[in-house]
Amino acid sequence: MTRFAGKVAVVTGAAQGIGAATALRLAEEGAAVAVLDLTAERAQATVDAITAKGGTARAYGCDVADYDAVAAVFATLVEELGAVHILVNNAGITRDNLFFKMSPAEWNSVLTVNLTSAYNCSHVAQQYMVKQKYGKIVSLSSRSALGNRGQANYAAAKAGIQGLTATLAIELGPFNINVNAVAPGYIATSMTAATAERVGATPAEHQEQVAERTPLRRVGQPEEIASVVAFLVSEDASYVSGQTLYVNGGAR
Repeated sequence: MTRFAGKVAVVTGAAQGIGAATALRLAEEGAAVAVLDLTAERAQATVDAITAKGGTARAYGCDVADYDAVAAVFATLVEELGAVHILVNNAGITRDNLFFKMSPAEWNSVLTVNLTSAYNCSHVAQQYMVKQKYGKIVSLSSRSALGNRGQANYAAAKAGIQGLTATLAIELGPFNINVNAVAPGYIATSMTAATAERVGATPAEHQEQVAERTPLRRVGQPEEIASVVAFLVSEDASYVSGQTLYVNGGAR
């Protein structure tokens, strides 16, 4: 498939998990991918996996919570790759704790990395997209946006992603820019493995527990989220904007 031939995609938090799977999927379908993570060294493994399959990718180090750093890295990648057509805001962290124990540092770090970074990257990217009258932005929300014990900070950030998405779709739509969000349920990643440890279970035990209460009776894989992101940034979704799509195996 070559749905993204001639397109340049930027994926944040792409060293592992959903971000890595998304970068690989977009590259497999023809996009040149800017693989962003905190350091270029962290991103290089994803780049190597892409190039090993004949794709095009470059690694970039950037603290996406720093607006000036984001502006600088976008200027560099646009110079090197030629444009930015697709942005996937995937970077995120967890600092789980019950609310009465949650420190200001735990609150602020999660809001900054998960929500403010999406503002930073979207704000910089839209400057390029508006000029070219074309763009696709997808941000990662979460099932936790509906509320999750021990994740007041993460839930607030991921709910904020949905509000940001709906508003950007309204404001950027006249410039032929589609803006959507994906809200995964439980996906087998290092982040959910850390959640398992927090509640005193191994990742396998935790996944089994979650699978038992999921209608499809299993947890999701990063590649399954990547396929939904690929749909939303493709022309197959050209009239889809302002939406948050929950991908959670039917869980409620």
